[in-house]
Amino acid sequence: MKIIDGKKIAEDLRVNLKKEITALKKRYSKVPGLAVVQVGNVAASSVYVKAKTKQAQDVGIRVFDHHLGEDTNEEMLLNLVSQLNKSEEVNGILVQLPLPKHINEEVILNSINPEKDADGFHPFNVGKLSIASSNDENLLIPCTPYGVLLMLKELNIGLVGKNAVIIGRSNIVGKPMLQLLIKESCTVTVAHSKTKNLEMLCKNADILVAAVGRPKMVKGSWIKKGAIVLDVGINRIIENRDGEDKNILVGDVDFNEAKESAFAITPVPGGVGPMTIACLLRNTIIAFKNSKKG
Repeated sequence: MKIIDGKKIAEDLRVNLKKEITALKKRYSKVPGLAVVQVGNVAASSVYVKAKTKQAQDVGIRVFDHHLGEDTNEEMLLNLVSQLNKSEEVNGILVQLPLPKHINEEVILNSINPEKDADGFHPFNVGKLSIASSNDENLLIPCTPYGVLLMLKELNIGLVGKNAVIIGRSNIVGKPMLQLLIKESCTVTVAHSKTKNLEMLCKNADILVAAVGRPKMVKGSWIKKGAIVLDVGINRIIENRDGEDKNILVGDVDFNEAKESAFAITPVPGGVGPMTIACLLRNTIIAFKNSKKG
């Protein structure tokens, strides 16, 4: 059984991105710019923004940090996004979610110039991913599912014809993951909370992607012998360890059970998570290179 080390794969990707930025700077005398927008002071968001900012700066991306107060209204945020859309220094725009309840997330995300959509969430980029004949290196692809795909490719196994099951149908993970695996010629089933016989579906999966947000939902008995298990879930639970209640992170898969059957599996933490930020940096660089074409 192989544990897929997301930290190592993400580190290798960042090393290559840093080299690419060095070459781009020599050619254009400029480096990619990423605008990071946070509204309010949600603790988890602050942690994510800090990590994204540090890693972006480490590879040579110029970061424009915009931390707005909780009382920021939708019009104020739209005005900021409009300014960033027009800025020649900004190639990628990231609006950290969740936003305060009085701001419509869909309206804000759709206001981002699709050519600067670092998260790959804009309907224009979702549509391009859907109709593209292959996983084009010039596409701005949602970061988490693209990270999952890179982890799969790191295993150096043929994906053609593999039976893949995705648990979860979100716009952020499930749906783009479907498109990416179809383009690799997998046979893909998307399951969700209303799927019947979910356990049997999982038992037939060569590749299982769990992205449903339910701690340890996928049991070891659901895993086909020799399957590849990619756990996108990040759930915080209280668990008794050595007689003491501890606050821990777990995935959507019961790791200790699943590893007994899996050929390869991602841990939580240290699996898919690090790849998400690395792929955000990738998107920013792609947006920069796309802006230099034509």
